[in-house]
Amino acid sequence: MTVYKSTHPDLEFPRIGVTDYVLGQAEAMADKAAFIEGGSGRVVTYAALAQQIRSFAGGLAARGVGPGTTWAIMAPNIPEYAVVFHGLAYAGATVTTLNPTYGAAEIAFQLKDSKATAIVTVAVFLDVAKAAAAKAGIEEIFVIGEGDATNFTTIFGPPLTEAVAVDLEKHVVVLPYSSGTTGFPKGVMLTHANMVANLEQSRSHFDLQPDEVAFAVLPFFHIYGMQILMNYVISVGATVVTVPRFDLVQMLELTQTHKITRLYLVPPIIVALAKHPVVDKYDLSSVKEIFSGAAPLSGDLAEAAARRIGCEIGQGYGMTELSPVTHAIAPGEYRPASVGTLVANTSMRLVDADNGNDVATGESGEVWIAGPQIMKGYLNNDEATAATIDNDGWLHTGDIGKVDADGHLYIVDRLKELIKYKGFQVAPAELEAVLINHPGVADVAVIGVADEEAGEVPKAFIVRAPGTEVTTEALKALIIEKLAKYKQLEQVAFIDAIPKSASGKILRRELRDRP
Repeated sequence: MTVYKSTHPDLEFPRIGVTDYVLGQAEAMADKAAFIEGGSGRVVTYAALAQQIRSFAGGLAARGVGPGTTWAIMAPNIPEYAVVFHGLAYAGATVTTLNPTYGAAEIAFQLKDSKATAIVTVAVFLDVAKAAAAKAGIEEIFVIGEGDATNFTTIFGPPLTEAVAVDLEKHVVVLPYSSGTTGFPKGVMLTHANMVANLEQSRSHFDLQPDEVAFAVLPFFHIYGMQILMNYVISVGATVVTVPRFDLVQMLELTQTHKITRLYLVPPIIVALAKHPVVDKYDLSSVKEIFSGAAPLSGDLAEAAARRIGCEIGQGYGMTELSPVTHAIAPGEYRPASVGTLVANTSMRLVDADNGNDVATGESGEVWIAGPQIMKGYLNNDEATAATIDNDGWLHTGDIGKVDADGHLYIVDRLKELIKYKGFQVAPAELEAVLINHPGVADVAVIGVADEEAGEVPKAFIVRAPGTEVTTEALKALIIEKLAKYKQLEQVAFIDAIPKSASGKILRRELRDRP
């Protein structure tokens, strides 16, 4: 067995809840901006943030919301997201984070699976929230700001002075949903200990300082935005500039206005920074680093953006099930296409997926991870948990990587079937389940194909039912009707038969070789 260990010294993790950890600098930074709302310029100071979180937690506790209760939040990146998230965590409850681009049926599935009893949302998502709540049997909906629902501020009460006591190693504080290595979305059970450990690992690996400003367009419902932008940046005492959606010109304007020093992005946005002519019209000299995550970033693209902006390009690796960071480029350690080195207290194996043997340095194998950031498991799914975390505690990521002599990891392929569209996970099985119900479809397989802007896009291979002439347009329309925007079909090919193994498993690699 070949085990790669972090070269960083082991850390002793504080035994506190995630909210106490994140607010660790709040008193010292009381009058400083924790959040700046990009569109309006509204500022929420550290003192106000801490007060609102504790008041929301106090009101929740007065309503009996605490350990054993799960609430859902469906909102864009706004300062109040942190208030709701950490108010629930401080009250000892569990929060499940909803993707606002989902349709009502997808949201209802998550609400029912997580046993959520209330939703906090914003006016623009209220109709979808109500439709999903009706399907899931949820009666309580609260709105941030204006809207035809009870304002969430009515819950505020006398502030809790201490977090409600829970077992930090066992209590599930957040339930983001991930497709894991295969299949339909599953609730990822992350504990306070998981999240605090990974925040401490991130702080020891990176060099963000309290006087810096970070740009937050990556959604807080996604583990990258949640942990790095909402939690890590605030835990350091820096400032977060939030926007609800990506707009290149707005990002450039905000960077220039607020002297943003860190741009936490995904590859499709870095494509724009490298190629779009409008970039040259703005002063981006404040930017010290662009950090990329959620999907692989090519070395050529990274270097093109770095030259144009005049800053370092960082990259990292992880997954929702790992809280999420396991690898990252430390300052001054950039290498083209590398996702960096192991963070502290983390170990890795690279294993041949065919024979189960560890591969040699420089050879490709499935990435296995061990460390304190590994999830507790998948909610209500012992089978999927056992398939992902083995009896020795190694989490099998489903990604194929290789490591160089200095411990830098390079992700070269994906054993798992997930499609990464602009950093979002698209499960082929989910699209296949919709398409196979069309009367004109006899068989179907979906794969991801490379796309410069999106990273990957879904492509469906369709076997037509005898005597039918189902069209590409009809299949795309079906997916539009049933699934979220980022899960849409980009390509369709009609073939005579789906290649399968003797056991009936789709041979996706054969499909990838087809035109």
